[in-house]
Amino acid sequence: MPLQEIDPASLKDNMIKLIGTDWMLITAGTADNLNTMTAAWGGLGFLWNKPVAIIYIRTQRYTIEFVERASHFSLSFLSEYYRDILTYCGTTSGREVDKIKESGLQPAFTDSGTPYFNEARLVMECKKLYADLIREENFIDQKMLKHYTKKDYHKFYIGEIIHTFIG
Repeated sequence: MPLQEIDPASLKDNMIKLIGTDWMLITAGTADNLNTMTAAWGGLGFLWNKPVAIIYIRTQRYTIEFVERASHFSLSFLSEYYRDILTYCGTTSGREVDKIKESGLQPAFTDSGTPYFNEARLVMECKKLYADLIREENFIDQKMLKHYTKKDYHKFYIGEIIHTFIG
């Protein structure tokens, strides 16, 4: 079924459940060289008078190299039917195997060339606006450092949601 573009403000999903429980694939690259990873941390909202997505990627993840090089990234939300694929894409590195091929996911591309997956029920194409590193000295609640026992802090990206598609 082809994807249909919608206004992101019309989404009815519970965004906390959508990201934190259902998970998403963060994808960037080109038709010749792309990578994806599963993420359960992120946010959607409104900033700088734009609808935005905020994604978090640990700096050792292979996908960060693709997000760094690209001007755009996508968020693909799949149904529960694909939970095993989401788990695989979150626990397997694209440095070691072609996890897209191995997972059976079918890449597709927006008009501007941003990769996403045909299996997605919801896709957001995002244009990068801002990036920064999470820093230990900026934690107000020091208990949150429990998420960084290896001091492997995330880099976060704020992207303008330029297209939202449902299938």
